[in-house]
Amino acid sequence: MSLIQEFMNAAVLETYDAPLQQRRVPVPKPGPSQILVKLKACGVCHSDVHIWKGHIRPPSDPAPFILGHEGVGTVVALGPDVTGWKVGASAGVPWIHDTCCHCDECNDGMESFCQNQRAHGLNVPGAFAEYVLADAAFAVPLPDGLDPVALAPIMCAGVTAYGAVKRSGLRAGETCAIFGCGGLGLYAVQIAARLGARVIAIDRDPAKLELARRYGAAETLVADGKLAETVSAEIYKSHVCINFAPTAATWAPMIAAIRPRGRIVAAALVPDPVPVSQEWLTGTGVVITGTSVGTRAEMREVVEMHAEKALENDIVPITLDRVSHALSELDQGKAAGRFVIAF
Repeated sequence: MSLIQEFMNAAVLETYDAPLQQRRVPVPKPGPSQILVKLKACGVCHSDVHIWKGHIRPPSDPAPFILGHEGVGTVVALGPDVTGWKVGASAGVPWIHDTCCHCDECNDGMESFCQNQRAHGLNVPGAFAEYVLADAAFAVPLPDGLDPVALAPIMCAGVTAYGAVKRSGLRAGETCAIFGCGGLGLYAVQIAARLGARVIAIDRDPAKLELARRYGAAETLVADGKLAETVSAEIYKSHVCINFAPTAATWAPMIAAIRPRGRIVAAALVPDPVPVSQEWLTGTGVVITGTSVGTRAEMREVVEMHAEKALENDIVPITLDRVSHALSELDQGKAAGRFVIAF
């Protein structure tokens, strides 16, 4: 630690729903099983907005606090007994900091559903800072030479989209309807298209649909009041429907679009209840499931996919002192693209 500065710049949450404060805080020291990462970039996620607003609060409610969970940087120090990492290695700092490692979900390799997981920027300090601690077992090994600003959103948005497509069991030649073409949906469009699926992209914003078409969507539909009627046509019937839009308004169109024995995947955080007819389920055999970020195995797979050919998004680089502005723009639905802090 002798060559590492004693203090770092950080954007600190001191009061919910108020601008983050630019502070000089001590650089953390890695303990057992931890690595210290000097950050090059960190994406700003909509989950950060929920935490900033106070809609999601950690059990200990630890304000002041540092948000952020889409970090990319370089390992600069190792805690005691850490193996598998070297100083100078490229590392990703994802949503999951650690999990219990002994529940059924963890033992089955589905740790993203662990009910005792801890997250960066929620349960432990995150990556809206120059340095961050990560658990050596959950940090993401990254290939050298990738653009950190383009790579940062893969740590959450990218792996969430990839995990959703994987959960759907999508196969080449099938039709996949993506509802919501924000940051996550646009990644999902590309991932599904690369798997050889016919992708139908659906959103209220024509500009997002234009990006979706550029990224591989075969069809685009504007989400209007007649969407459920539109997608019920045979040409739009889908083997898979994935929802990335934070609204229950997509439910009726997904029910209308899904084919018998199709798969519906909920990826957006939508608290409102939606109606389901058990008679309809027995008659169609449709599978309805949810997804949450992604596992370590899925993270390795999506990083490899990105390394082979970059997964694109409409990225807007910002400086650390502009992160409050970015959170506000996301909250108001005015974001021009995917905000990424470049250090």
